Amino acid sequence: MPEGHSIHRLARRHDRLLVGRRVVASSPQGRFAEGAALLDGRVLAQTHARGKHLFHRYVDPAAWPQDRDAPAGPDDRWLHVHLGLYGKWADGRGEPEAPRGALRLRLVTDSHWFDLRGPTACELLTPGERQAILDRLGPDPLDPACDPAPATRRIGRSRAPIGTLLMDQSVVAGIGNVYRAEVLLRSRVSPFLPGRDLDATTWSHLWEDLKVLMEAGVRAGRIVTTEPDHRERPAGRPRRVDATYVYGRTGLPCRICDTPVEAAELGARRVFWCPTCQPDP
Repeated sequence: MPEGHSIHRLARRHDRLLVGRRVVASSPQGRFAEGAALLDGRVLAQTHARGKHLFHRYVDPAAWPQDRDAPAGPDDRWLHVHLGLYGKWADGRGEPEAPRGALRLRLVTDSHWFDLRGPTACELLTPGERQAILDRLGPDPLDPACDPAPATRRIGRSRAPIGTLLMDQSVVAGIGNVYRAEVLLRSRVSPFLPGRDLDATTWSHLWEDLKVLMEAGVRAGRIVTTEPDHRERPAGRPRRVDATYVYGRTGLPCRICDTPVEAAELGARRVFWCPTCQPDP
């Protein structure tokens, strides 16, 4: 499943290429035909990402451009997309090819096309329904408007392992298996440490590191968590095999101390850690 940086990257791309454009919307697959008909002819006024959720706000063309920064109105249409495990956006310039396969949503402007396939969720929401989704999510390290305080409180009173809490989207939004493993290694925290035993200074460092790592992921379009000195090839673009410290490296030497990396099931997902850098609590 794409982690939060991928969704923010999509939101920024859609903002750059779609905002201010009138869309021709269709659902070649037919499963979103009613929703596409309600979007057809409207203008995208805003994109927003929170965690693994992407939102588009569409307005009547007569309300543009003055509506770009205005609060959402009762007649606005909010498109909500969650890619899940198999969803994917594609886009290109000019006229799109004839639809093929299970194409849930196609958006076409005077310059670009955007195709959505296989999402877990593709739906139109009222402003209240959208807010209900946001209210269920924890703070997002990539959203400047998010305050980490709710996550701090949840973690500070929980007996659950920090490795489980970081994957709980109601605690922190946007973290997936890769960022979980990597940020804990970088902060020298065992994934099995109870949340309430994580001291405030370490949590603050972990949160700030998430912001840096995920923003780098947005810019690069890939996850790279290693520092140059910890890669086999310090110079140049990091190779995929050099991109992580522990994720996917079971049995290989830790890049920091050479201890073999271990892996186990935690919260129905596989977690990776270095037993020396991240000793048992």
